Amino acid sequence: MPTETEEVVITETEEANDLDTPWNVIVYDDPVNLMNFVTLVLQRVFGYTKQKAEMMMMEVHKMGQSVVWTGQREQAELYVQQLQSHQLLAAMKKAS
Repeated sequence: MPTETEEVVITETEEANDLDTPWNVIVYDDPVNLMNFVTLVLQRVFGYTKQKAEMMMMEVHKMGQSVVWTGQREQAELYVQQLQSHQLLAAMKKAS
């Protein structure tokens, strides 16, 4: 128990587990963007080959969504922002 002259300092810290948790960047299907455009955006934002970007685009088209990248939260936020600036439906969520 602290005395009257002692100060109690309480700090909140994120658990190491939360900081280490990878995040998925997900692109969702939409009725607006053409498949070639989605492929091009994936190539530009992530530097993927045309073949890899086309594979992901087809997954979006057929399955309704595709995990296009997994990694640290800050980078995931940046990628989502870039995808959204190209008018793609994109979001991020913790990888399970």
